[in-house]
Amino acid sequence: MFQVRIHGRGGQGVVSGAELLAIAAFREGRHAQAFPSFGSERMGAPVMAFCRIDDREIRLREPVMEPDVLIIQDPTLLHQVDLFKGLAATGLILINSTKSVVDLGLVDLLGGTRRYRLCRVPATEIAQRHVGRPVPNTALLGCLVAASGAIRLESIIAAIREKFAGNLAEGNVAAAGEAYTMARESREAVHA
Repeated sequence: MFQVRIHGRGGQGVVSGAELLAIAAFREGRHAQAFPSFGSERMGAPVMAFCRIDDREIRLREPVMEPDVLIIQDPTLLHQVDLFKGLAATGLILINSTKSVVDLGLVDLLGGTRRYRLCRVPATEIAQRHVGRPVPNTALLGCLVAASGAIRLESIIAAIREKFAGNLAEGNVAAAGEAYTMARESREAVHA
């Protein structure tokens, strides 16, 4: 089973990102589930969403406690919430940032002897350029495709076009595509 946990803030498309990932998995004939977890429902409040993908029926209904992939849509959460709890020892971290590992403070945050894979992309800037709004979710899904190979880019694009229409859909497709290309060139390993 492939498990993803997405962290961000209200208004950044955290829940929509998980839903798009699940739709993409369905389009590939796989089983998937996506659901949110949040406290106060207000713009800017911390939000989490989860997605599970498997080739068999998924019977679990609890939050993803041990993700294979951690998507961080808002890097300001790095020092406010324990984002890395339960992340697999060789887990993949996708961060909406171009700051270095040191500048993000990840070396101290991750601690221990694990080796993580990290992909940093300026997802908000990409979204602003293509969508006209600072909503990084589809750009980060493009990054996920490039860094993990768990879903095909064509499936993400089809999911975006299924959920959105017109210029909004095409802007999000362009954002996912640009982040996909960028992520293929920027993968790195982080020793914590």
